[in-house]
Amino acid sequence: MSHHETATQPAWADKPIWTDLSTSDPEAARAFYSRVLGWHVEVNPDPMYGGYGLATVDGKTVAGIGPKQMAEAPTAWSLYIGTPDVDALSAKVQAAGGNVIVPGMEVGDQGKMAVYQDPAGAFICAWQPMAMSGFNGSGAGAYTWAELNARGFDNDARFYDAVFGWTERATSMGEGQPPYHQFAAGGEDVAGGMEMSPMVPPMVPSYWMVYFGVADVDASFKAAVDAGGTEMVSPTPFPGGRFAIITDPQGAVLGLLQAMAAA
Repeated sequence: MSHHETATQPAWADKPIWTDLSTSDPEAARAFYSRVLGWHVEVNPDPMYGGYGLATVDGKTVAGIGPKQMAEAPTAWSLYIGTPDVDALSAKVQAAGGNVIVPGMEVGDQGKMAVYQDPAGAFICAWQPMAMSGFNGSGAGAYTWAELNARGFDNDARFYDAVFGWTERATSMGEGQPPYHQFAAGGEDVAGGMEMSPMVPPMVPSYWMVYFGVADVDASFKAAVDAGGTEMVSPTPFPGGRFAIITDPQGAVLGLLQAMAAA
């Protein structure tokens, strides 16, 4: 047990634990991600799970893909933060100025989930694990990072501190660029974020974006575009490696991240 862990707080508490795609075309999405990220997706045959598929890489669970639950919902990736008590977390969200969109609901014997909206309008989910503990893959094809793009970022960061106990620090990105922010939980960096670019049209809400690891971002980016994805940010270097941002053929935004090889 590390010195950050107590009997009451498991290691995964208040950190990203799961990500899944809610999409207008799960079959097409399964084909796209299998091709671009090397996923093997198996759909749960139990009708209770509504066609939800689990993606694995080398036998390790990395993400979920399922149909949209409501027609008006966007096709989008969702980020889930682990919590030992969804209902207590929902109370914290409301107290901190967020909205509870879907209150704690049990997903079979898998766990309990909730959907929230932060004060800037970005959606964030929670997962209280039971049979399903979250993702356990790492490296290529697996969840690697998450980033908050928010209007009024500094105010929004206070919400995440109040709800998850995250601490936030800013790094200057140079002249005329907004700073890059890192959120930490238990001494470990768990997510990043930045002020939404003023170039983004006002009808685009604040949002969380998930990044998946790739071995070669240029090759994966090309595979994504060849498979019907759309370029948002072409492969670009940053201090930790290279990244790109795409939308999948159904319109969900995601990042591809190639970490620099450790020297």
